[in-house]
Parts: sequence; structure tokens; C-alpha cells
Amino acid sequence: MDVTTEATSLERTISIAAPPETVWEFLVDPTKMTRWMGMRAELDPTPGGGYRCDVIPGHTAAGEVVELDPPRRLVFTWGWEQSGDEASPVPPGSSTIEIELTPDGDGTTLRFVHSDLPSAESTASHAHGWDHYLPRLETAAGGGDPGEDPWLTQEMS
Repeated sequence: MDVTTEATSLERTISIAAPPETVWEFLVDPTKMTRWMGMRAELDPTPGGGYRCDVIPGHTAAGEVVELDPPRRLVFTWGWEQSGDEASPVPPGSSTIEIELTPDGDGTTLRFVHSDLPSAESTASHAHGWDHYLPRLETAAGGGDPGEDPWLTQEMS
């Protein structure tokens, strides 16, 4: 296989000061989801259900739910509806996000894996995004206010 077409992935683990049941709601309830990521979200939390999130102006992620085991595991496909983005050529449904929630005392350990990304550049671009949004999830699900997302009001490069 050509190295430039080899799929890559990224993994993150965060601790959230809330039980898995609370964290789960921030993953599957569109109103709670947009507290930490996106301007608008639509999600049908059933296998085969659609996922669509207007993350920032001009950038809409889309895919479908592959697997869910509330409140422990959520797997969905991911990609961008816009075409021609050379920095992140990931069409809708072409990559996979797996989220596992494990109780940890009074809180939750969240393991996040984004796989099937097409290149190192795409992986780096997505890592930058998830490194912005996962701490916002940690704050929101933990009962805090992550504040307005600064990416919604600034021009992204």
C-alpha cells in the first residue's frame, strides 16, 4: 500500500467530573452537544441514524451512527460535506469515531479514537480540532460553562 494513502488515527483520553450517564447525554442530545461543539447538530442515536453537525461556519460534519451501547460506547462515521478542502479531504462517513465511557469513581474516563483518516496531514488537522473540542466537552459535561466557542467568531485558517 502506498504510504500516502495509508489510513491513520488519533486517540485521546480525558477525565470528566460526571457519571457516564451525564456524559452520554452530551454526546447524543443535540442541544447539549452544541454547548461544547458546533452551532447546530442533528443526531438520531440509533444504529444507522444520521449525524450532522455545523461545527463552524462553512464546515459541516456528517455521518451515521454505527453502534451504541448507552451509556458506555458510541461509534459513528465522520466526514466533511464540503468538497475540495485539500487540508482535510475526508468525505462524509469516510472516517470513524469511537467513544468509550468508563466509570472512574464519581466521574468518567472518556477514550476517544478517530480512525480511518486518509493522511498524516488530515490526522494532524483533526487532532487540532479535537484538542480544542474535547476540553470543552470535559467542562460542559462536568457541569461547567465552556463559554462561547471562539472558533465560531474567528476566521479559521
